[in-house]
Amino acid sequence: MNSFINPDNPVMQFITKIVTSVYLNILWFICCIPIFTIGASTTALFYVTEKMAKNEEGNVTSAFFRSFRENFRQGTVIWLILLAVGIVLGVDGYVLWHMKFENVFWTLCSAVFLVVLAAYAVILMYIFPLLARFDNTTPAMFKNAIMIGMRFLLCTVLMAVIYFVMAFVIINIFTPAVIFGMGLCAFLCSCLLSNILLMCEGKSEETVGTEDKQQTADTDITEMAHSIK
Repeated sequence: MNSFINPDNPVMQFITKIVTSVYLNILWFICCIPIFTIGASTTALFYVTEKMAKNEEGNVTSAFFRSFRENFRQGTVIWLILLAVGIVLGVDGYVLWHMKFENVFWTLCSAVFLVVLAAYAVILMYIFPLLARFDNTTPAMFKNAIMIGMRFLLCTVLMAVIYFVMAFVIINIFTPAVIFGMGLCAFLCSCLLSNILLMCEGKSEETVGTEDKQQTADTDITEMAHSIK
């Protein structure tokens, strides 16, 4: 019994991380209430869960709000861009659905819409984890999010499944599971992204002090950060 409740026990460590993800989900939700802060809040959430995936979380509350403050401006800009694009895609999807025609033009428009929607979903899943880990310009963040998402398709699919399953469970099976919500999804996605981010981090460290080569490095999706947080 004593060995089970030992904090170093793997089972207890897993339970602790689940409880922490619930706490982070509450923090994330509260900080998302003004709507325009969703970007900064999501970045802060991933900042902590990425540390949890490496067993380096420390004081999660202070880490969350430190990241929230540091990434507030860029996270807000990114979120507002994504929100605007999302609204446009929503309107386009509504129009396409209600103007269904059996012709080549409608089929072509629908195909283009689905490709853009898929790219949007990939960026949405990757950009905030990247912002939580690396310092870079906003355009570079968008570029790296889509390129890494396309390169590591298996990870992208698994992340999409995590979000889909959580949404399905909350909406159709057990609504109180919302207490886990984004916190648990972020933690599981951070575990999936751990090795990918470490690889990008290693490449980023190799480019430190080589600013004269930065233009060439920008073409490599793994050489993605000016500095590591």
